[in-house]
Amino acid sequence: MVYAFVTVGIEVKGKKRVNLDLSTPLQLIGRSAEFQHLVEVLAQDGDLLITGVPGSGRRTLVRAGAQEVGAIALEIDCIRATDGERFVQLLAEAISQNWQPAKIQGWVAQNAVEFFCFHPDGKLKLWRSLNQKQLWQAFEILLNLPQIMAVDLNKQAVIILQSFPHIRSWDRNGLWETTFRREIKAQTHVSYILIATIAETSHHADETNYPLETIQLAPLAKDVLAVWAREILHTQGLKFDSRSVALQLFLNAVQGHIGDAMSLIRRLPTLPSADGLITEKDVQQAIEGLLKDLSITFESLLMLLPANQVHLLESLALDPTEKPQSKEYIQKHGLSRGGSIQGALTGLQHKGLIYNAEQGYRLALPLLALWLRQRLS
Repeated sequence: MVYAFVTVGIEVKGKKRVNLDLSTPLQLIGRSAEFQHLVEVLAQDGDLLITGVPGSGRRTLVRAGAQEVGAIALEIDCIRATDGERFVQLLAEAISQNWQPAKIQGWVAQNAVEFFCFHPDGKLKLWRSLNQKQLWQAFEILLNLPQIMAVDLNKQAVIILQSFPHIRSWDRNGLWETTFRREIKAQTHVSYILIATIAETSHHADETNYPLETIQLAPLAKDVLAVWAREILHTQGLKFDSRSVALQLFLNAVQGHIGDAMSLIRRLPTLPSADGLITEKDVQQAIEGLLKDLSITFESLLMLLPANQVHLLESLALDPTEKPQSKEYIQKHGLSRGGSIQGALTGLQHKGLIYNAEQGYRLALPLLALWLRQRLS
């Protein structure tokens, strides 16, 4: 059985530290079908696109899948890959964290001394001031290294590209993406997994030549999340008071979002409870405390969004609808000012802040939705 390991230490005022173990079987977090699909694809040297909103468990699922097939996981945060040079450097660092220094030094000496150097701190680094032609050559040479490493270690390697669509801000003609996918596709010991907020398979990529299996992580069903929450609290000698609506309040607050559910459930053991029972009042207190702590983060998020996206986000929080493009809804909330409604919807989906039409354009972060409603009411 595979576990999502999250152990949280909580300081309780006037009491000893509480260690809340969230090491919960993925089956209890409702992702067993997706997990099995992922493992089957990786076992066949396949490539994947994992989509879902932040906090939906994408990285946990991918890491567990790589571990299940015994693969080396090379993780790259594409938000940090601000240009081609940075992308190459991040890939080089991921490789150097997973292979013996002597092997990397030998590879550099034989194949890439013009483009890379091996630092005493154990990192494989690009030479500075490479021109564009040299940078491209370095990229092509480096793409061969995961296969060499995997064969040497007699293991499979999985390159995990988090927030992958961000590279398209500088790879406008798709050359880097297409080359990466073509080269890795040809390697027998290396797979790649793209992690994104929404499926963007038609953007730049040649899906005919490099098809991707796609796994979409939807919100969890309430009954699945209820079982998980009860199991977690049981380890602390706690349970929801069945005479109150505490469990329902918890489920309504998190709306199937495992990340928000974890954040909220960490708080419950810190509250004084009679006979280990968590009441409606306890859940409400935990929600209010969490929203207060998150307020600065949420304020900062709004400041980074274009005005038309903020306006739409606030409208959907206060007045949810499955048809935000309708004339009535646009007129009701004055959404036509400052940009098109479709552009704002697409922007919010790309950022993982709202779901797509299939999920009724709901806000993807339930605690953000609660905070917005409190702020605007």
